[in-house]
Amino acid sequence: MSMDAPKSEWKGPAIRVGVIGGSGLYKLEGIEVVDVVRPLTPWGYPSSPISIVRTENGTHVAFLARHGLTHSIPPSRVPSTANIAALKSLGVRAILAFSAVGSLREEIAPKDFVIPSQIIDRTKGVRRASYFGEGEECNVVAHASFGDPYDIHLRPIVENIVRETLAQHAPSVKVHPGKTVVCMEGPAFSTRAESIMYRQLGGDIINMSALPEAKLAREAELSYVLIATATDYDAWRESSETVSVAEVIESLKHNVEASQVVTKALVDRVSALVDDDDSHIFKSMDGSMRFSVMTKPEHIDDHVKERLRYLLPWFPH
Repeated sequence: MSMDAPKSEWKGPAIRVGVIGGSGLYKLEGIEVVDVVRPLTPWGYPSSPISIVRTENGTHVAFLARHGLTHSIPPSRVPSTANIAALKSLGVRAILAFSAVGSLREEIAPKDFVIPSQIIDRTKGVRRASYFGEGEECNVVAHASFGDPYDIHLRPIVENIVRETLAQHAPSVKVHPGKTVVCMEGPAFSTRAESIMYRQLGGDIINMSALPEAKLAREAELSYVLIATATDYDAWRESSETVSVAEVIESLKHNVEASQVVTKALVDRVSALVDDDDSHIFKSMDGSMRFSVMTKPEHIDDHVKERLRYLLPWFPH
């Protein structure tokens, strides 16, 4: 199906899993595309048309390219508020986000997979990082729980599926769980001094897109897991040249092939897990923001409430 004129909405069944593709991953190969949509959310359009794909088992999945289909959107300008809201509007309950990263540890080699559990924020504050307190919602205060930025229930399940899949299809690729990702502003790569500092802070991998995506997914009451693929050793190794785009692209080719295989293995199983309303994964997130909003409803403008109900249907009238 052509992506030239995507529809504004999806008329089919609720889609429970959304996949956000990072650098190099702009579509899902070998899976039937049944529709293409691009919802207009209160926060604008998502960064790319969303492909609705159907697996061989009949599972519908929503795929979105974080940087656009032609990689034309830099990290600081990714419309993450619209991306997360658009996926939520399709019925998505869990997001599997892929991202290319630099390695800050010798043991994490280029082409390895990493399922991080923590984030260190080194962005500059130029990205909108919340659905509350900014834009038209500037007078609504909310404090989301973010101590564990990646879903503690879904993350180990994703790790096991990734590990099993790669053991069959790419046995030389290692999977590293429980690591910390540093999210920097970019678009330039790190200096050697910065790279060494990030290691001292406890960072294991580094990228430019882990935030605010994870924070917004938490505010939208969505389970969110990052699946990172290493492309280089950043700049901390004195014995190596500093990272270049050419090096990154070479690793990306291999990583994208492995990511396609991993995605196919993940989506059916994760969708089945979160489709059940009694699933502990869904129940742990559903309604989780109800007690995070500090501003009383009577002090919130009606049009702001309507915008927030696009994201959180329970938001008071």
